[in-house]
Amino acid sequence: MKSETWTIQQVFQDRRQYKVPFYQRAYVWTLEKQWQLLWSDIEDKAAERLSGITPAPHFLGAIVVEPQERMGLKGVDTLHIIDGQQRLTTLQYVLAGIRLATRELGNKDAESFLVGVLDNPNLDTMAIPDVEVFKVWPTFSDQKDFVAAMTAEKLDDLRARYPEHFTQAGNFRKIGILHPGALNAIWSFAEWSKKWIQDNGGAPAVEALVLAVLKDLKVVLIQLEKGDDAQVIFETLNGRGAELHATDLIRNHLFMTVDQQTEDPAKLYEEKWKQFEQTIWKIGERRGRITKPRLEWLIFSAIRAETGQEGDLGRLYVDFKDYAKAGNKPKSASEQLDTLDTYGQHYLELIQGKGDLPIARFGRRLLAYDTTTTHPLALRISTAKIDPSEKTAMFNTIVSYVVRRAVCNLTPKNYNNWFMSILRQLSKSVLSHQVLKELMGASKTEASRWPDDAEFTNAILTGDMYPSRLDAGRCRMLLTELEGWLRTQKRTEEPQIPDLSNLDIDHILPQSWFEHWPLPDGRTATRAQSSAAYILELGGGALDDHQMAIRKRSKMIPTLGNLTLLNLSVNREAQNKAFPVKKKLLIENTNLSLNVNLLGMGSWDEEAISQRGKILAEAATQLYPR
Repeated sequence: MKSETWTIQQVFQDRRQYKVPFYQRAYVWTLEKQWQLLWSDIEDKAAERLSGITPAPHFLGAIVVEPQERMGLKGVDTLHIIDGQQRLTTLQYVLAGIRLATRELGNKDAESFLVGVLDNPNLDTMAIPDVEVFKVWPTFSDQKDFVAAMTAEKLDDLRARYPEHFTQAGNFRKIGILHPGALNAIWSFAEWSKKWIQDNGGAPAVEALVLAVLKDLKVVLIQLEKGDDAQVIFETLNGRGAELHATDLIRNHLFMTVDQQTEDPAKLYEEKWKQFEQTIWKIGERRGRITKPRLEWLIFSAIRAETGQEGDLGRLYVDFKDYAKAGNKPKSASEQLDTLDTYGQHYLELIQGKGDLPIARFGRRLLAYDTTTTHPLALRISTAKIDPSEKTAMFNTIVSYVVRRAVCNLTPKNYNNWFMSILRQLSKSVLSHQVLKELMGASKTEASRWPDDAEFTNAILTGDMYPSRLDAGRCRMLLTELEGWLRTQKRTEEPQIPDLSNLDIDHILPQSWFEHWPLPDGRTATRAQSSAAYILELGGGALDDHQMAIRKRSKMIPTLGNLTLLNLSVNREAQNKAFPVKKKLLIENTNLSLNVNLLGMGSWDEEAISQRGKILAEAATQLYPR
């Protein structure tokens, strides 16, 4: 490779184009993080020139380019940017901004200098003049706005081309709108240039500003030669830092290692990778304390699903390369992209809970339980070549395991190790529902056992379900699924379960029962008496009949038999009122199967809670079979 220190004028003065390969990421530099800092450096150099001081060079780091062979007479020299596209693109925006500012101020002294570093000459000798006229050519997603902003002859052209980004008075909108990077950068540099020139004496300031950019800013330009490995150099420059996401490195790895003899990189990008550039894959997903773009979690989960091996998200790029090289024959770029394409379709349905695949319903059912540790196993099942009914049965088994353990108040802390162990064992055996059931039911330890019907039923009848063992989301999902199950067991005008996510969880016998809900023997109690009975029981003291009745009620209130779903406004109106009032509101406002039996009840007490609990426990053991 050749390495030289060049001024920005040297970088842009020749008839050449620096082209961002299509597989690299889009332009991401912003006003707060990069532009303001760069402009401050430029102002410092310009100020030194105005003061008669010869400025020391300001280095912007290394730019790595790979010259491309020109196939015919027409065209400009093209160099692919291996590293440094953000800096080169920004420098073009700086120069374009200065040009617009000087035109706005009526100063033409620097026009010829700026044209030479912004536009390639001799359009009639170019193969594609509309493209080759630019000194830098961005990746696909940036091209439209790049051309629209860079070809503006004056600031009013930007206002005309992007009217929604300006106020009626023609000012650049600062709040409530996301500007294209090209527009935002060029407008910002133009405004800063105008102000600096006006504040520093006009014509002399123009020359100082232009020279500060063209002469005082320098880069180390590294040109690769035949035989140099662009991928290794890219990794050396980027793989050890935090500048790029792991997925940026993976994308570059994929397309830099394409076999040009058998694979078409442009076609692979369009058909397989371009989908992952969409916003839906850039959304941050949180798992525990870590938030990463959705695409990183997809690749992380896909590698786990394929290999059965645990991994470190911080080593995702290395993990992906190791996966690609594993086996008797390294996987081609096409094969790797096919894998990501397949897993991507299944992953979206899993995390969104929407779609036609069995994994969509699985994701919807477990969304509230935050069990992303099941994702690699779920993806392995979903992408397997087995019957959809078999996949559904396997997903139902995993849901049963998670829900039963949550209801029985068993910890999820070992789930990552447990589900990865199940995945590894399944990978060595037949991928089937029967084998999965046997593996899931094999453990007898507290950390991973699958509760049987007796334990599950007892937890439903006696466990402090809400708001203790289950949070609002999990309890609502459990009640929603029970509602769906109950509808399938009888004739109903609405057999399909509606969306109940907007309903409130209600304790039928309220938590604050003291005013309107006497005990079964007719006596009442106060909150103070309830607290005293709790403290006495906790200390092992003997309770009298009244205290025992209070404690029995306190323990029955949070059980599943006393929980239902109500419209928020109904719940607020009913609150702690007596059962006849609540029953009247139910008759007027509910059609849930969960509430049908309540409508015929004359009273609601501990015995009624117990009987309803048994009905729901029987439904739950069938809904979540062991």
